[in-house]
Formats: sequence, structure tokens, C-alpha cells
Amino acid sequence: MPRTPLALTRRALVGALAAAGLAPRAYAQAPEKTVKFILPNATGSGVDAITRSAQAALGKALGHPVIVENQAGAGGIVGVQALARAAPDGLTLGVVSNNVVIFPSVYKTLPFDLASEVTPIAICGYTPIVLVVNPQRVPATNAKEFVAWLKSKNGEATYASGGNGTILHLASEMFVDEAGAKAQHIPYKGVGPMITDLIGGQVDFGTAALPSVQQHLASGKLRAIGVGTAQRVPAAPDIPSMSEQGLPGYVVEAWFAVLGPKGLPAAEVRRINAAVVAAFADPAVKESMDKQGNVIQVSSPERAQEFFKAEMAKYARLVKKAGIELQ
Repeated sequence: MPRTPLALTRRALVGALAAAGLAPRAYAQAPEKTVKFILPNATGSGVDAITRSAQAALGKALGHPVIVENQAGAGGIVGVQALARAAPDGLTLGVVSNNVVIFPSVYKTLPFDLASEVTPIAICGYTPIVLVVNPQRVPATNAKEFVAWLKSKNGEATYASGGNGTILHLASEMFVDEAGAKAQHIPYKGVGPMITDLIGGQVDFGTAALPSVQQHLASGKLRAIGVGTAQRVPAAPDIPSMSEQGLPGYVVEAWFAVLGPKGLPAAEVRRINAAVVAAFADPAVKESMDKQGNVIQVSSPERAQEFFKAEMAKYARLVKKAGIELQ
């Protein structure tokens, strides 16, 4: 059937509009969806290094580009609050550390209810925590020497953390308690500023996730006293564990997990969990995790939910034992 002048005119009009960037809505290409991962941690933290190493693989497994957004502040409360308020559509997720399950035990009030306003999707694994010192301020090279130095300071030694009530705060406080000593806590707004001041000599020591300090240990800007794992870790075989140095009661690790907002449908939870499993099984991601010293053991959603409840109870006991004052 021959084309009519009207059809030709309409075709020509559409072509002209497209060329001018004014194509009708039906002809415009819909923007590609992205998945945002909120990190309640500053850049330079262990969680930041982990997430960015897995970013491309997560995007591939989820079927959408992934962006990483650091929302540090108040020890991580700001980022978790943003995640809790997000729409449960699978496009806003979060990667968190132990910090989130410690919040209810160290803060009198929170702007969210952790037990009901987030959805645990997967516990991904853990990263070793290492106690580090500024070598210009602390002469100790091992746990025995460090404990002796700490006691000699009569409570005047200072330790840094990424914020009140964070796992790094608790890990240092637990060490001081295990050593039978005292020290002053200096909280920072994130791991990055904390490490900067540790290197600069504004504080004496602190605990940190191994990936966040590896380069500074290699350069000699910081010195490792020991890792808080039961045994040495393959990524840093020259750093002895605290257990082998006579402190068997000091075992603390920083786990990390993927969360979603409340109300995330069960099918979405399963889909995202499968994507996380696939991303961390990617050869390039596995190599990166090994170099950072992370141990990857991605759990099921059901295990993640049980684990969160158990960890909240566990840290409530530890906070009480350490005598950390409520904020």
C-alpha cells in the first residue's frame, strides 16, 4: 500500500524532532536505573575498601550500575538512618560493619529502630582488626612491651576511634581492659580522619580494620602490635595475634554485611543475596579480598537475620562489661 503524504509528513516530523533532541516521550530512551550502596563509613575505612573492590562485580550481578555513597557521621548513625528511610525497591542498599549492632547499647536514643527498620540480607564475612601505634610516640614493638608502656602512662595515653560506640572504639576499650590499664578515648568522625591523626602523632594508638592501615604499616608510618584474631592472618603473616602474645581473651573481628530498608520484599531479598554471593565469588574480587585480609563467608538471609539479633545481645554484654558510658 503506498504511503500517504500524511504518513510521510509524520515520519519526517519525528525524524526532525529526534535530530533536534526533542523526540516525543515514546521515542525517548528511559534512563538506566542505578543501585546505590550507602556506607555509614568515611572513605578510607575497611568497609569502604571492601565495597569499592566489589563495586563492578555487584553491578554485574545486580544487572544495574552501582554507585557507592559514603554517609559518615555520628559514628555511622547518619548513613543507617538514610538507609532506613529509603524506598524498599531494591535500588538503595547498604554495606555496614559491627557498628550498627552496637548503637543500641551505647546511645540513649536513636533516630531509628535497628531491629525493625532495616532488613539484613547477607553477612558477607569479616576483616581482621589490628592494634596500631604511632612509632614516634610509642616505643613498644609487641603486646608485652605495649601493655607495660600503657601502664606507665597512668591513664594519660590516648587512643583514637572512628566515633563513639563504633567497633573500633569498643575494640580499643576491650584491649585496655584486658591489659588492666587506662587510656583516654579520642573519637573522630570516621576512620580517615582518625588514621590521619594517628600518623600525625596527635594520638598514641588505635585499632583499625587491616585494609585501612596496610599501606601505612608497609611505609612505617604506623606500627602493628597485634591482630585481634585467634591466629595470624595470611594477608599479614608477620603480625602476631594477641592470643599468641599472652592475651587469649582478646579476640575481636569486624564483620561486614549487606542491608536493605524495612519492607523489602522477600523475593528481592533473595535476589540481592544471590547477587552478593556471585559478586564475592568473582575471581578479581576474591583476589582483592585476599590481599586485604578479608575472610568471605556469605550467609543466607535467614542466617543474617538471626545473626543480627545475636550480635546485638552480644555487644550489649560487652559494652556493659567495658563500662562504656551511654552517649
